[in-house]
Amino acid sequence: MKVLKIACALALLGLPALAQDRKVTIDWAPKPKALPDYTGVNKPVTRLSEVLARHKSQASWSQDVIETERYSAKWIQMAPGEKTRTQFHSDDRTVWVVWGGQIRFTIHGQAPFVATKGFLVQVPFRVPYSMETVGSEPSLRFEVTRGGAIASYPATREEGGAPPPRDGHHYVKVSYPPTLVAGGMDSYTDKNKPYLDFFKDYVEKYPTGGPRGGLFVGDHDNQAAIIRGQGVPTPPDTNKGHFHIGNEEFWFVLEGRIDYRMEGKGLFTANTGDVVLALPGRFHRASWANGQMDTRLAFNRSPTMLHNYAEDANARQ
Repeated sequence: MKVLKIACALALLGLPALAQDRKVTIDWAPKPKALPDYTGVNKPVTRLSEVLARHKSQASWSQDVIETERYSAKWIQMAPGEKTRTQFHSDDRTVWVVWGGQIRFTIHGQAPFVATKGFLVQVPFRVPYSMETVGSEPSLRFEVTRGGAIASYPATREEGGAPPPRDGHHYVKVSYPPTLVAGGMDSYTDKNKPYLDFFKDYVEKYPTGGPRGGLFVGDHDNQAAIIRGQGVPTPPDTNKGHFHIGNEEFWFVLEGRIDYRMEGKGLFTANTGDVVLALPGRFHRASWANGQMDTRLAFNRSPTMLHNYAEDANARQ
């Protein structure tokens, strides 16, 4: 009898993990019968090499990459000496990944600074800023704003008169209170700083390892997370990853390569500078591609957004 009890105990230890090794929640999640289509400029992967080839002969250009209700993201190149008018966005922050040349950022309340390739920069809502390409080369940046967001402009003599109409809107002078509730500027915090030099703060400092990453942007309604690690063998197709309910997610590949498996799109690899978009309801999986250090910058609704894994995945991928 004692031998039988020991055998039973060993058999239990050998059972599949299921939920024995960690507590998970099982529920019924809504998933669309028909997967949402990639339409307009939206693609599963936008290759930087193709974007640059398309604008090879242009000194200044802009190309939309993502246009959804929540996000607007685009590549923008400015010629040497070109600068923007001072502007701001009314109700959400703006994020950039600088990817070429030199850009002088002038942000209200901050000392001006020059950002080069690999700088991550952000501006809170209603904080005025301007950008100028310095040096002899064009500057290249990836810009992320709220979907459909249209900039506002301080009404100052230095900036001149009303901006020209755009996107079916014309500009009128308005006033608003200085309080944050109905006007006024948001501010930087310890968790949301003006900029980060990714190549200096991560790649040079930790060439073969170091921290996995962390939040560059993190508030109740925004997340941009650095996810870094050593490449691993591509997981099997049985690992479907997870999906989000009603929210898209996208990534900018900062370093190395990332393997993606996207429901309905199969397995593909994104290279440095590429942008990958997962639409709501689609199972997707991202993994560091084998052979080098890899990093992706993940944009999604918030740090607390729900991740729905397959029932047998034990809430992991």
